[in-house]
Amino acid sequence: MSGAVAAPRRSGRASRRRAWAELLRLPALFTVPGDALAGAAATAAAPNPRTLLAIGSSLCLYEAGMALNDWADREEDAAERPHRPLPSGRIHPAAALSAACALTGAGLALAARAGRPALAVAAPLAATVWSYDLALKHTPAGPPAMAAARGLDLLLGAAATTGRTREALSSAALLGTHTLAVTAVSRRETTGGTPLSPLAALVTAAALARLAARRPPQLPAGRGEAATRGLPGTTPEPGDATARTPAAATASLLRPALAAAYAATAARPYFHATLNPSPPLTQRAVAGGIRATIPLQAALAARAGAFPTGLLVAALAPLGKRFARTVSVT
Repeated sequence: MSGAVAAPRRSGRASRRRAWAELLRLPALFTVPGDALAGAAATAAAPNPRTLLAIGSSLCLYEAGMALNDWADREEDAAERPHRPLPSGRIHPAAALSAACALTGAGLALAARAGRPALAVAAPLAATVWSYDLALKHTPAGPPAMAAARGLDLLLGAAATTGRTREALSSAALLGTHTLAVTAVSRRETTGGTPLSPLAALVTAAALARLAARRPPQLPAGRGEAATRGLPGTTPEPGDATARTPAAATASLLRPALAAAYAATAARPYFHATLNPSPPLTQRAVAGGIRATIPLQAALAARAGAFPTGLLVAALAPLGKRFARTVSVT
């Protein structure tokens, strides 16, 4: 008899965990650490304990946005996606709102531990997340707001790691542009419609891949090779023989390889949605764009010369894909 009682209890706990995993879109979490790591890479600094605090802050603020998103859209989801955790009754709206508030507070607290520069970026990031979910999502300002949030998240990593953000502005702009394209496509994921958004996203992905494959003009010729060897600060002079070492060959191959991985991840679902912008294919395009965030982050880290960091970020992609088979990222 006691075993019969215990089984439903375990089933109930598993159902609640599943509901929260759906609400928070847990597989999408794998797209978050690369923001801070790419931001740190852009400043020519190795990740340090403050970078880890920035990653923790980013994870909390991202999940706050996920919970707040469903709370704000609970009436719309009741009509269009009744299976979602809130309209289905598996999670109470008050619990989702409380989680959003708690996660926001935790994210800001972690940023404060990383230092004033990090908090100075995390505060407008949190404000952007809340503004998007509560006011801007269904307006023309929605995609730019989401793009700004991703860009700020990358800058958070730079600010926490070194206290500087200027060197990371270029990487933040590229990541924000990608996010702008994905968000524009997502606005029609439940209704389908025009092929213009996925076509624009396809063109954008091609342009971003081309830019990510190039070494920035401000990057010293030997920085990538030094990063590959794990010897920061050993930049050779122009014409130095180290520019022709195996590390240099690795550097010249890794940037375009990661950029190509980004393009391959995003292009196919965008192309299909362009040919047939139905709700299922549009949703796949959004999911593909979200997954493509990881190889783009890796490419941006490699573009800045931090090749080990780029490989570390790239390793998150198969993990995210694996967990996305059980819980949707959209």
